[in-house]
Amino acid sequence: MSQKNMLTHGVILGIFCLGFGLVLAVTNSVTVDDIAARALEDRQNSLSQVIPNEIHDNNVVKDTLTMKNNLGKEITVYRATKDGKVTGVAYEIYGTGYAGEIKLMLGVAADGKVTGVRVLAHKETPGLGDKIEVKKTDWITRFDTLSLGNPPIEKWKVKKDGGQFDQFAGATITPRGVVKAIREGLEFFEAHKAEMLAAATPTANPDADKSHTKEEH
Repeated sequence: MSQKNMLTHGVILGIFCLGFGLVLAVTNSVTVDDIAARALEDRQNSLSQVIPNEIHDNNVVKDTLTMKNNLGKEITVYRATKDGKVTGVAYEIYGTGYAGEIKLMLGVAADGKVTGVRVLAHKETPGLGDKIEVKKTDWITRFDTLSLGNPPIEKWKVKKDGGQFDQFAGATITPRGVVKAIREGLEFFEAHKAEMLAAATPTANPDADKSHTKEEH
């Protein structure tokens, strides 16, 4: 092959690679944006199910705190506010089921009552453990309005363990894990509610501070 032909093939290959790279970059950009939009939509949907519209006038997705749960895992706390006052919060909690981790979203009102719980992800057995999903049964909605004092803390268990919550026929481990996760989620709220419910601190004006300092001197 002549040097001219080699150069021509090289240019063609370079153009092909550049074009392919541009297609990949554009595809990746579109895909990333689509995934991000879908994730935001899913998050808004789950929050709307655990935080009633009537208790807030803000965009809950954007009013957040970053905290660490009892396992040292970083979580996002979404805050509902009305007329500038925090009326409730929502955050992810985690339980252990028959097939592994169960991720849920817990909503809690300022008075400590559950405003809602929804399952975000799980790998439980279809027809048995998946009854924790609201589209399968209403079991998960039975926690609404409950709190650490209602029922008493010792009753935050499934009936098989001496508590007040139903287990499923042929599947006790899954509801047991969910009940425990919700109880621990409420305990987390009680331990950190001062921070969660605190009003946003207005940002100080550094120029005003400097001016004030000059006047004093």
